[in-house]
Amino acid sequence: MSNQPQRIAIITGAARGIGAAVARRLSSDGMAVAVLDLDEKACGAVVEEIEKAGGRALAVGADVSDEAAVDRAVDRIAAELGAPTVLVNNAGVLRDNLLFKMSVDDWDTVMNVHLRGSFLMSRAVQRHMIEQKWGRIVSLSSTSALGNRGQVNYSAAKAGLQGFTKTLALELGKFGVTANSVAPGFIETEMTAATAARMGVPFEDFKKAVVSTIPVARAGQPEDIAHTISFLVSEGAGFVSGQVIYVAGGPKN
Repeated sequence: MSNQPQRIAIITGAARGIGAAVARRLSSDGMAVAVLDLDEKACGAVVEEIEKAGGRALAVGADVSDEAAVDRAVDRIAAELGAPTVLVNNAGVLRDNLLFKMSVDDWDTVMNVHLRGSFLMSRAVQRHMIEQKWGRIVSLSSTSALGNRGQVNYSAAKAGLQGFTKTLALELGKFGVTANSVAPGFIETEMTAATAARMGVPFEDFKKAVVSTIPVARAGQPEDIAHTISFLVSEGAGFVSGQVIYVAGGPKN
């Protein structure tokens, strides 16, 4: 990578979990990283860790569903780190419930963060990619895109991101920009622990039950997702675009 310019990456929802793991991994790959989350202060620990390891990082607070906030954030990143040409749309929320119990607010919140947020971020960043004639967009889908009880909002949003990804690949390919989606299965994070808590099930019991259905016989870790994304945003992945890669410890449709 020594002959290549340093790439500037933006990872949304990067204060913890999968996003934080991706930020650390892309920094170790040699990229400068914008660690973006709703609360800028929450990004501080990840930024500090990256900087201590010798990397460049910037904490950015923004609501990805807010058009003006997104534009301000991307402009700031371009000014302080450089023109961003790697975007990982990872920001997400859960508002699980059965259809007949789900509120309109729960539906809208999930759609706004996952779909509207990915749209606004991608639209804001793509101009920098096109100017550089190089770019990588990775959006986080989920195995829930295939359907999951109690997640009609989340499942619809994650399935939507797969169509979003394929269309971006068609539109942006001629500019040297690829778009792909990673669909994690069960990953050990604070979010999955919170799901178990809402169900009133101890996390270890919840995890054991899920792992029993996974062919590789273990839970996924945030680093598993970060490793896959590291490949998709690499220089060598320029002929991989419009794909949905299930990272779930076994085959998925």
